[in-house]
Amino acid sequence: DPEQLELATGGNKKLRRFIVIDEVVDELYGSKVREYFEENNVQHKILALPTTEETKSMDLVLNILQEVQKFSIDRRTEPIIAIGGGVCLDIVGLAASLYRRRTPYIRVPTTLLSYVDASVGAKTGVNFLQCKNKLGGYTPPVASFLDRSFIQSIPRRHISNGLGEILKMALMKHKGLFDLLKSHGKYLLDTKFQSCSGCADHRDAALQTTRIAIETMLEELAPNLWEDDLDRLVDFGHLISPELEMRVLPALMHGEAVNIDMAFMTYVAHTRGLITAEEKEQIIQCMRGLELPVWHRGCSWPLIQTALMERLKHSGGQPRMPLPTGLGVAEIFNDTSEETLERAYKLWVRD
Repeated sequence: DPEQLELATGGNKKLRRFIVIDEVVDELYGSKVREYFEENNVQHKILALPTTEETKSMDLVLNILQEVQKFSIDRRTEPIIAIGGGVCLDIVGLAASLYRRRTPYIRVPTTLLSYVDASVGAKTGVNFLQCKNKLGGYTPPVASFLDRSFIQSIPRRHISNGLGEILKMALMKHKGLFDLLKSHGKYLLDTKFQSCSGCADHRDAALQTTRIAIETMLEELAPNLWEDDLDRLVDFGHLISPELEMRVLPALMHGEAVNIDMAFMTYVAHTRGLITAEEKEQIIQCMRGLELPVWHRGCSWPLIQTALMERLKHSGGQPRMPLPTGLGVAEIFNDTSEETLERAYKLWVRD
C-alpha cells in the first residue's frame, strides 16, 4: 500500500524493528543481521532465545511480549520479525497475535522444515500440558522471506527432517515431486539444498523440490486457511506423530515423527488394498534414501490407539485419515477398522 509505505518511511520518523532470533541462528548470523539494520539506519532490538520443543511455551511468549512492551512498537507499521526454525516462527506468531490483539509479523525461516512448512499458512502456537500446539491461533504473517542459503549451515539430520514434510506433499499430491525425491534425495542431502550451476544432471533439484513442495502446500492451505473443513490431506503423517513426538522428546524431531507416522499409514494403505506391495516398497525405500526413520520403538500399539482416540476428539468424531491411493494421489477415509490397523501394525513391526 503506497500510503502505508509513505507513512512508514516518510518524514523524520526513524524506522524501528523488534527482532526475535533463535539463539543458535544468532551465533551464526546475528552479526550480519545487526550489521544490516545498522547500515540501513534502523533502530532495533534483537532478542535471542532458545526456541526448542521443550521451551515452546506460554512463558516464552510472555517473555517476548514483555520485551516488546519495553521497546514499544507501532502495531500497524512496525512488524515483529521472527528469524529461526518452525518453533521460533510459531512462538513469535502467537506473541504478535496477542500483542494489541494483532500486531503484524514477518517470518524468516532458517531450517528446511520451516522453509517449506511453517513459512506457509496461518498457524501459530505453543505446547501446553505436554500436548503439542495445544494453545494457538490462526494469524498469517504479513510476509515470509525465503532464503535457502540459511539451510547450508544446518546439520544433515535437520535436512532429512525437512524432507519428511516435503515427502508428505509428494505422497499426497504430486508424483513428480516423489520422483524428484527418489532420484535426487542423496544429492539434496549432500548439497544441503544449495543451487549448483555446474551440476547439469540435477537441473537445480533444490529449487524445483522446494518450489513444488510450497506450491502444493499452498494449494491445500489457501482455500482452508482457518481449517473450517477438517478433511485435510496435509494431515497425513500428523495423526499419530503429535503423541509420539511429545512422548519421546527430544529423541525425535518433528519431521522424523511425521515420517514414522507416514510409514505406518503406508502399511495401512497397503493392508486396505489401496496401494500395491511394490508401491509400498517404493515409498519405504524413498524414506530410507532420505535418511528418515521408518519405525520407532516408542510407537507402540497402545500409543497408536491413544493418538487415534485423541484425533476423534478434535476432528468432529471422524478419524479423517488421509491415505495414499497410489504414488502422488490420496483420499481421506473414515472407515478403517481397528482390525485393519492392527494387522498393518504387525506387518510394519515385522518388516
